[in-house]
Amino acid sequence: MDEPFYADAALYDRLFPGREESIGFYRAEADRQGGSVLELGAGTGQKLVPIAADGHAATGLELSPAMLAGARRRAADAGVEVTWVEGDMRAVDLGRTFDLVVIAANSLLHLHEVDDLVRCLRSVRRHLAPGGRLALDVFNPSVHLLARADGVRRRRDALTFTDPDRGVVHVDVAETYDAAAQVTRGTWFLSTDVEPDFLVVPLELRSVFPQELPVLLALAGLRLVDRFGDWSRGPFTAASPIQLCVCETDRAAAGG
Repeated sequence: MDEPFYADAALYDRLFPGREESIGFYRAEADRQGGSVLELGAGTGQKLVPIAADGHAATGLELSPAMLAGARRRAADAGVEVTWVEGDMRAVDLGRTFDLVVIAANSLLHLHEVDDLVRCLRSVRRHLAPGGRLALDVFNPSVHLLARADGVRRRRDALTFTDPDRGVVHVDVAETYDAAAQVTRGTWFLSTDVEPDFLVVPLELRSVFPQELPVLLALAGLRLVDRFGDWSRGPFTAASPIQLCVCETDRAAAGG
């Protein structure tokens, strides 16, 4: 994980405030499954706290202490109980199972090696109750965008936000793509008009291609049940911006 990127939970929430439609999707999945929910890479609890507020027993695992502190504050502000655990999604062992496991907001893509991805997904399988499901989202890699990752610093106007202390914050990103590793290596620059580059942090995310994902799941004893291309459950196509997946235990693998 790129620790400096997640060292300021409040700043992260302003940069990535969470989309209502994504929160709504995971709340609906929790309601559909019923029972308990585990989120791996829970961040500041943007999705898990509303799920807990809906009455689900909720547990959140997060590696970053700063993000975990932000999640605790969010839950306290909402007046809901969530069990928070500091830990690595590759090696989690909570000693119990859950009806729904969530890996949201590209959290899976912080794992760059195939072995790490499979270890994480096998942890998911161990934590799924009978009939339980995994719901996750990762972006759908665009070869055109990856080819344009040339290391040039560019402004991301869509990410501009207002900080109560600093004012308007602009975001620039310079990225290169390591095709052999399938990893985009970026540097993010946050600036105001009076304080240029007040924060410069790395962010590296793996690409998981559509034909690769079912193989990774199969190696972990899971299978893909549904794959949507948007938060309204539209069909997944080559042009879809995300891979929004619902998975379950592969019974054949479980019995083998």
